[in-house]
Amino acid sequence: MDRFVVRRARGPESPRRPAPAPRAYRQATIESLKAVVVVEDIKRWKSMLELPGQPKENLIEALEELKKKIPSKEVLLSTKIGHTVNKMRKHSDHDVASLAKDIYTEWRTFIKDHSNKPSIEVRSDPKTEAFRKNARKLLCEALDLEIDHPLAENIEREAFHLASRLISAPYRRMVRALVFSLKHKPEIRAEVKTGTLAVPAFVQSHKK
Repeated sequence: MDRFVVRRARGPESPRRPAPAPRAYRQATIESLKAVVVVEDIKRWKSMLELPGQPKENLIEALEELKKKIPSKEVLLSTKIGHTVNKMRKHSDHDVASLAKDIYTEWRTFIKDHSNKPSIEVRSDPKTEAFRKNARKLLCEALDLEIDHPLAENIEREAFHLASRLISAPYRRMVRALVFSLKHKPEIRAEVKTGTLAVPAFVQSHKK
């Protein structure tokens, strides 16, 4: 006798099993690796930490980003970022000081244990550095500050970061707009110089 399979309609008591949710995969980039250090980023965060009058959230942001990286001994010496982080350990804010202490300890331990292990460094080419140096000079003049003032450096590094670290048309337009505002709008220039208007907010408002 042949066997037959009889399919019955599903009743309300037996709902369909929901389909599994698709897995979310996050693609890692080479820059996301801890031992891969973009020197420009290190200098940008260093500039943020050293600029007087920075709000706590900016300091925490810079330190959190630095905590994701392990600079080589050569980068530590060339940028002096280790010296800057060491000074932040004595900051009056407990959270800032504690985070800086954790970073300094981790870096020192790593360098001691892996002194012969090279890291990957990403640097700007000389032509790019020359163009950026001129941009900082224009910003210093617009701010009515001496050449190579850290405030102008911090503004330029923030603009370069927002332009994806490229000397591109958006970067050039942004620098021109920043220089124009600082030169022809005294109230904005005063707010930037006193720290009332934070550098990241100022630069972001001029992103083209």
